[in-house]
This record gives sequence, structure tokens and C-alpha cells, in this order.
Amino acid sequence: MKYLKIETLEKGWHDKDEILLHAAFQLLVDFVEKEDPGRIVNWNSDESHKRAWKEIRELYKWWKRERPSRKSSLDDKRLKIPPMKFKKIPGSELGQMVEPDKKKYANYYQALKKHGRLEVKWEKEDQCNLHRLVEIRGFLWI
Repeated sequence: MKYLKIETLEKGWHDKDEILLHAAFQLLVDFVEKEDPGRIVNWNSDESHKRAWKEIRELYKWWKRERPSRKSSLDDKRLKIPPMKFKKIPGSELGQMVEPDKKKYANYYQALKKHGRLEVKWEKEDQCNLHRLVEIRGFLWI
């Protein structure tokens, strides 16, 4: 394979930590979907192969089904999002953001806080599963 097409990243800029995660799991997806290891490899040959095959299937399922189904509190279509307003800074071409009314947009700020906690949880989950994938990388061959 000369090029790796990462199906889960949209065009545009992505930080390297995000690319690393998506590239690693794209390799897993390609292995499962294109190389058909369930048919070719005898995963019952010993305990290490059994454990690796179980991990491969669990990580594949997590990447393809569970991770994409994550829902953020900010996804709520009924959530009233405060407008971004700016006031001109006297004597300058620049503008300063005017902070929205926190009471009027209380639900948004609660959702934002909850989203922040979810992002921390998801980052830990991503890191844990990337580590799991690295641990079984020696089994990703045919």
C-alpha cells in the first residue's frame, strides 16, 4: 500500500494527534474489510491469537459503530446558541467580542460545560483504544 486513504477525516486541516488516531484505525478497518482475516487466519491456533482476534473485532466494532454514535449535548437542535457580537475598539480597526447574556443562554452554557466533560471522557477512550490497537499490531498481517 503506497497511500492510506483515511475515510473518517473530512478534507481540511487536522491536528497530527487526530490524524494518528484515524490513520491507525483506518489500517484496522482495511485489514478487517479488505484482507478478510476471519477467513484466512486460524485465530483458534493458540490463546494469543484468540485474544488478538477478540480485540480486533471489539476495536473494529468500537471504531465503526460505537465511536461514530457519540452524541454531544451541543447536538440538540433546540438549543439556543448565542450570537457572536463584536464592538469596535476605539482607535483601532479591531473588534472585541461582546459576552452574551449568560442567563438568557443558560441552557447553552450548561450544554457547553457538559460537552467539555464528554470531550475529556472521549479523549481518554480514544487513547485507551489506540493503545489496545498498538498492543495487537503484530497480528495485523496476512
